[in-house]
Amino acid sequence: MTCSSVSVAITGASGVRYGIRLLEALGKLKVNVSGIIVSRSAELVAQAEEDMSEGELTRLASRYGPVYGEDDMLSPLASSSSQPDCMAIVPASMKTVALIANGIEMNLVARAALSILRLRRPLVVAFREAPLGVAELRNLLSLAEMGAIVVPLAPGFYSRPRSVDDMINFMVGKVLDALGVGNDLYARWRGPAEREDS
Repeated sequence: MTCSSVSVAITGASGVRYGIRLLEALGKLKVNVSGIIVSRSAELVAQAEEDMSEGELTRLASRYGPVYGEDDMLSPLASSSSQPDCMAIVPASMKTVALIANGIEMNLVARAALSILRLRRPLVVAFREAPLGVAELRNLLSLAEMGAIVVPLAPGFYSRPRSVDDMINFMVGKVLDALGVGNDLYARWRGPAEREDS
């Protein structure tokens, strides 16, 4: 399926910067962002990690599409009849992973994600947690078995990043790859470079 429309959820894991960069990239690539869910915990993480003021993450996200709170069950994203082609949860907290893996529609993020899975549409779950215990691993396996694409937010180094932004772009590029959205956010592996002394 071509991902011409996407919903994005930013939850309370470390790394809200990944979610912000994903929205920026989708905007530049002219992909329709049909809805953005910002959790309360994501707002708190944005304040702690990015020195944002209260509500600033939501205001920033609203530049790229309509924003909904995690309790807004009147949102179009709460219905299977109004789901976009794809959904990405970036970053995904372990709470979010657990809710989806166990079919618990406790908030809008889980409800929308489960709707996407029921429709057999791409759901990308980009989690940030370390280390992982048995419960987390089981939940991530359940997501994969349900059809989700699980992306650990663990940047590779073969692209030779020179900055934090390079590492962010690497992972956002991987998320876009998983959604089927073409991008050039990171240097792709082309095989080992020739040694200078050869």
